[in-house]
Amino acid sequence: MHRKNIIIIGAAGRDFHNFNTYYRNNGNYRVVAFTAAQIPDIDNRRYPTELAGSMYPEGIPIYSQDRLGELIKEFQVDECVFAYSDVKYEDVMGISAIVNAEGADFTLLGSKNTMLKSSKPVISICAVRTGCGKSQTSRKIIEILMEHNLKVVAVRHPMPYGDLATQRIQRFATVEDLEKHNCTVEEMEEYEPHVERGNIIYAGVDYENILRAAENDPDGCDVIIWDGGNNDFSFYQSDLSVVVLDPHRPGHELNYYAGEVSLRTSDIAIINKIDSADPRAIKQVEENIKRINPNATIIKAESKITVDNPDIIKGKRVLVVEDGPTLTHGEMKLGAGIIAAQRFEAKELTDPRPYAVGKLIETFNSYTHIGTLLPAMGYGEQQLKDLEETINKADSDSIIIGTPIDLSRVININKPYTRVHYELEEVGSPNLKSILNDFIKDYKLGK
Repeated sequence: MHRKNIIIIGAAGRDFHNFNTYYRNNGNYRVVAFTAAQIPDIDNRRYPTELAGSMYPEGIPIYSQDRLGELIKEFQVDECVFAYSDVKYEDVMGISAIVNAEGADFTLLGSKNTMLKSSKPVISICAVRTGCGKSQTSRKIIEILMEHNLKVVAVRHPMPYGDLATQRIQRFATVEDLEKHNCTVEEMEEYEPHVERGNIIYAGVDYENILRAAENDPDGCDVIIWDGGNNDFSFYQSDLSVVVLDPHRPGHELNYYAGEVSLRTSDIAIINKIDSADPRAIKQVEENIKRINPNATIIKAESKITVDNPDIIKGKRVLVVEDGPTLTHGEMKLGAGIIAAQRFEAKELTDPRPYAVGKLIETFNSYTHIGTLLPAMGYGEQQLKDLEETINKADSDSIIIGTPIDLSRVININKPYTRVHYELEEVGSPNLKSILNDFIKDYKLGK
């Protein structure tokens, strides 16, 4: 029987999951390659034999997405599977045009073939774009569940940028575990807030085995939280699905893959950041929710911002360092650091671009919309060094750190700095506490 030759088009996340759940042991297909985008330095590696399984004794090569057309010819590819997220619809179809022009079929796998079923109740938390405030929503939901003395185990959308075989299953219970697993800054930004609050978080590559490990965690497990990444939809079947929307980017909830999927399948839609967004944009987002998912419960929320030391901002020339992915493929032009600079009366913003070095120069060249913000790119050791040198070269009085982790823990900063913190605060009702109280009763959780 002819086996179809497949390329999976991805970014070190959904692509590996789709392979593991649908293709790994499927004799109808032969995955000849992965292509990689968005993530630096992931191409020119291999998906290892230990993960690829017995049908792939040499593993599977990973190439840059730039080579997609020639790879289709070289490997006589029948079908290309698109498997990453936070992408404009027009860009998805642009890739489809490349695939179809070379004679191959273009496929998007849905939830039926990729979602896994848990033995525990699952709450999924996703977002329609990177940077909507999903992580603060996850923290809020976990805190409410822990108030009921429930054992909450979070599973984070994958960020496997290192040795894939070693990263098959990762468990984080302490800040020291972040160092043990050689986490990048982006990984630390997602994992550290969880362990600081006393709950366990898992991540890695093989999400079937990760789910079973989480369900049987040695510290106990009552509820699984799917902590989504980018705007991907959940890897796990959800008993309660939450999606977060950003009125700073109205309309994006209907124009990016796979954010609209998450919105259409959500039970709860949270419109975040209403304290800093245009009321007309908030109304537009609300109308879009009601139009495509009229059964979703809508919650409005503020992203409450506090700073450790406002004196470091007031009247100063400040360099603002923001969460990297939110600014790059999230396409945001501001973050919590900029809002803090405005609210606490900074004298001016320092433009980091004249001081950028190394890979940060490439970042600014690739994402020209960023402007007078410094994205905290920390996928690897060199990017961290470039970030440190850029910050320390910049002509500013002080630094505002708008990232979820304290950057001073991983780089040396030669100027006064203050951290910005942001937490979800619902406005009015309904709210998460009442909804989660009903969820706890329905699933007979706790005492």
